Amino acid sequence: MYSKARLDTLSDGIFGVAMTLLVLDVRLPDDFHPQQANDLVHGLLDLWPKFLPYLLSFGVLGLRWLSNVELRTRAEFVNREYVNWWLLYLLLITGVPFTTIVVGRFAHFPPAIWLYAGHTLLVALVGQRLMSITPHLEPGEHLRHRQMSGILLIATSLLAIALSFANPRLALLALALNFAAPLIRKWSYRWSEAR
Repeated sequence: MYSKARLDTLSDGIFGVAMTLLVLDVRLPDDFHPQQANDLVHGLLDLWPKFLPYLLSFGVLGLRWLSNVELRTRAEFVNREYVNWWLLYLLLITGVPFTTIVVGRFAHFPPAIWLYAGHTLLVALVGQRLMSITPHLEPGEHLRHRQMSGILLIATSLLAIALSFANPRLALLALALNFAAPLIRKWSYRWSEAR
């Protein structure tokens, strides 16, 4: 048996590092030497293709981390199967900066979208598996929110892959729908209260 608290500590550290590493590719080129303020503004605006994947990835990782924090279990210890799935999940999290760099540089190529969206799809699927094997889950709204958040990431990842065949740049924006999770949460809460 393994301490759930130690796994949570490792998870927090990995999420923190992965989220920090995302920004390292959002930088001006080394050979960029603006002569005027206008040049600097244009140089910063040219970073948009890298900044969008950074924002998307930070949001996806932030929502995944929040979902993990919200998931409540009474278990203080977990078994080897759970630990193995959790380590696979964290392995996928550590890869997000790499796939973000690829899509930030090559978003106009469908394979970059496939790599990125396929990666987020795997994160969501492994997250769903983890939820299904978490011992002694406490029922409640938090569990439903976690399920909805995972399903939304699966759906937007699949949508991005499908859209990449027609318009890769638009496909990347499909993943921005994950930011609608709080709105969906509010809507579902109001709907359940009305019943």
